[in-house]
Amino acid sequence: MRISTTQFYESSATNYSRNYANVTKTGDEVASQIKLNTAADDPVGAARVLQLQQSGTMLNQYKSNIDNISTGVVQTETAMTSITQALQRAQELVLGANDSTFTDKDRQANAAELKQLQTQILGLMNSKDASGSYLFAGSKSTTQPYVVNPDGTYSYQGDQTRNMLDIGSGISMASNTTGWDAFEQAVNTTRTTATLTSPTTDDGMISLSGGSVGDTSAFDSKFTTGQPYSVSFTNGSQYTILDKDGTDVTGEASSAGKFTTTSGASQAITFRGLEMSLNINLTTAQYGSSTEADAAMTASPHTFELAVSPSTVSTARLPTNSSASTVITSSKVTDQATFDKTFPNGGAVLRFTDATTFSLYAAPYDAATSKPVSTGTLIGSPVANQAVAAGVTFTFSGTPPSLASGDQFTASSSTQQTQNVLNTLSNVITALNGKVDGDPVAAQKLQATLTSTIGNLNSASSQISNAISDGGARSATATDQGVTNQTLIDNGNTEANTITASDPVDAIARLTLQKTMLQASQLVFTQLSALNLFSKL
Repeated sequence: MRISTTQFYESSATNYSRNYANVTKTGDEVASQIKLNTAADDPVGAARVLQLQQSGTMLNQYKSNIDNISTGVVQTETAMTSITQALQRAQELVLGANDSTFTDKDRQANAAELKQLQTQILGLMNSKDASGSYLFAGSKSTTQPYVVNPDGTYSYQGDQTRNMLDIGSGISMASNTTGWDAFEQAVNTTRTTATLTSPTTDDGMISLSGGSVGDTSAFDSKFTTGQPYSVSFTNGSQYTILDKDGTDVTGEASSAGKFTTTSGASQAITFRGLEMSLNINLTTAQYGSSTEADAAMTASPHTFELAVSPSTVSTARLPTNSSASTVITSSKVTDQATFDKTFPNGGAVLRFTDATTFSLYAAPYDAATSKPVSTGTLIGSPVANQAVAAGVTFTFSGTPPSLASGDQFTASSSTQQTQNVLNTLSNVITALNGKVDGDPVAAQKLQATLTSTIGNLNSASSQISNAISDGGARSATATDQGVTNQTLIDNGNTEANTITASDPVDAIARLTLQKTMLQASQLVFTQLSALNLFSKL
C-alpha cells in the first residue's frame, strides 16, 4: 500500500497532538489532585456529584434554618424569663398588700411599683430581634404585638401564626413563639360577676364577691350551663340559689346554703367549681344577737345575679380617618349569643361607606377580598350615634357624629375565659389605689381582687413556663436534627471526593507512560520523516 507524504504528516501530527493532550491533562490532574473537571471525564460520576451538590445545598439551608430557630429560642426565652421574674415580684407586692397593717398609702406605694413592673413587662412583650422584627407578633413581624387601647386596656395585635422552617427532609419546625401562645391563654380565674339586683341601692349589708374558679371541670360542665343564677338572702341563716330556669340548686353549695351573721369576717362559699367570699356587715349589736341580725336581714332582703362576665371589646380609630374629631367613646357587648357566633376571633374592622352606613369585616380588611360580617346604619336617640354589629354596640362622639366615607375603626375582643397579665395588673393597680381605710365593704372588694390577681398571676407564669419549655424542646430537636444533617453533609463530601479526587500514584504512573509515548511519537516522526525521495537524490 502506498502512503503519501501528506498522509504521513497528518497521521503523525494527530498522534502527537493526542499524546500531548493526554500529557497535559494528566499533568493538570497531578497538580490539582482533581480528576473530574468536566462531565466528559466521567458522565456517570458527574451526574452523581451534581446530585450530592444539590443535596449539600439543601442540607446547608437546613443548617441555617436550625441556627435561626436556636437564635429565636434564646431571644424569646431571655425575654420570657425576665417577664417571669417581674411576675414573681408582682406576686410579692400583691401578697404584701394583703397585710392587715397596710394603710392606703402603703398600698399606693405597692401600686406604683406594680405600674413600673407593668411597663417593664409591656416592653419585654414588645421585644425585637437584631433585624428589628417583633419576637412575639407571629407572622406580623412589623406590627407591635401589644398596645394600649383608648380605654386603658391592653390588647394583642399580632396573630397566631407560627413561622415554620424546614430542618430536614419532610421535617419542619416553628421558629417563633407568638404572644398568643405565651401570654394570651392565661386562664382568668375571676370570670364571673355577682351583681346586686335588689335592693336597687347598695346598703353594704351584704357583700358577695364575683368569685374565682377553683375547679375548672365543674365550672365548665355545671356552672356555665345553669347561669345566670339568682342568689337571695332573705333571713339571717340561709341563702337560696336558683338557676336560669328557676330550679333550686342551693344543695350544691357548701353547707347547703347556710351562713352565719356573727361577724364581718369573710365566709367561703363554693358552688359548681366557683369559690366566692361572703361578708355580712352589721352593727356590733346585731353581730351579738342572732335575733336582731335575723330581723335586719329579713327586713332588707338582698338578691344577686351571679353569671359569667360578658366579653369586652376594645376599639381604636385609624389615624388616616378623614373625620379627625370623631372617635369611639364606648363599645359594649349587648348580645352575647350573637357576639359568640359572629364576631371575628382575630379582631374586626368597622368601616363606613358614608356618614351613617357601616360594615363590619374580619381583620385585616382588604378592599378586594373582604366580605362583611355585619352591615347596618347608625341608630340611637336622641341622635343616631350607635352602630350595632355582631352583637356589639359601638357608640360614637358628636351630636350627631360627623363620620365620613372610608373612616375605619379597629375592634378587638376579649373573653373572660382568659386574661393577659397586663390587664390583670391594671385591675389590681386600680384596686390598690382606691380608698379602703375605714371602709369594710371596700376592704372586702379589695380582698377579692387580690385573691383573683394571685390566681391570674400564677396562671400567667404557668403559661410562660410552658412556652419556655416548648421553645427548649424545639431547640433540642432542631439541634439533634442538625447533627444528623451534618453527618449527611460529611458523607456526601466523602462520596464526592472519591469521584472527583485523583489517585496520586495512578496519576503519576499514567503521566510517566504518556510522556514516554509522547517522546516515542516524536522520535518516530523524526526518523520516518527522513524516508523520502528527496533524501535519495
